[in-house]
Amino acid sequence: MTDLLALAGAVTRAPFTRARPDTPPPRTRITRGPLRVDEDRLAAYACLCGFPYRAGGPLPLTYPHVLGFPSAMRLMSRRDFPLPLLGLVHTWITITRHAPLTTADRPELTVFARETRPHRRGTEVTMVTEARLDGRLVWESASGYLARHARAGDTQPPKTPLLPTSTEWHLPPGLGRRYAAVSGDRNPIHLHPLTARAFGFPTTVAHGMWTFARCLAEQDGEGEFPYTRAEFKAPVLLPRTVRHGADSKGHFQLSSGDRLHLTGFSGFSGEDEETSARSS
Repeated sequence: MTDLLALAGAVTRAPFTRARPDTPPPRTRITRGPLRVDEDRLAAYACLCGFPYRAGGPLPLTYPHVLGFPSAMRLMSRRDFPLPLLGLVHTWITITRHAPLTTADRPELTVFARETRPHRRGTEVTMVTEARLDGRLVWESASGYLARHARAGDTQPPKTPLLPTSTEWHLPPGLGRRYAAVSGDRNPIHLHPLTARAFGFPTTVAHGMWTFARCLAEQDGEGEFPYTRAEFKAPVLLPRTVRHGADSKGHFQLSSGDRLHLTGFSGFSGEDEETSARSS
């Protein structure tokens, strides 16, 4: 109930909150745990996203982010958070696994805002989630969330060429509600066409974290690679048929028609991605 009241307060304050890139984020850190992984919920998440699942087995690389999502929402709902929660757009994410993490582990999760900075389309905040076992950092993610507003010099980035298609998926209209049930992310734009239209979308929108997880499951379902990143380019309106594209160097994409929705990379480290980019 406390989280719902905080969220309601953040929505009420949103029209009066003006994003400023020079405003520092709150120093508050929210720590929860040790947390027990709900095996039934995890199994449903794995099935929906395409990851293999077995009790006591490794966690999907994206799943600690799901466990930390309630804390991130609580932090972004605070009065001293510098950006309005209503309308924030998830723009990118990086994930690094430093040590194995299984469904039997009981991680302690800490969420905090690292920085705010100017973005070509507004102001962006970096949110960090860290998972620890017995005080040792075993997993971490960083995500960008954008508050859009007018800025001088807003230019379009160069168009990214599409990768060869490896598979296609038809995404049903109820995908947003199904992912909300297993992730806890109940943003109204994902749940019903009427609530999506209230936020300027013609119909429901697929969760960015579902598109990322589904691509990662296709790219590296067994969790061989401990590093991944993705950039969210455009929303996926539902229903829709999308294409997963990939190359031999670890890069992947999600697109429909000539519209690019997501680009990503999976490998052993971020340095692998830089090396791959230089050799392309």
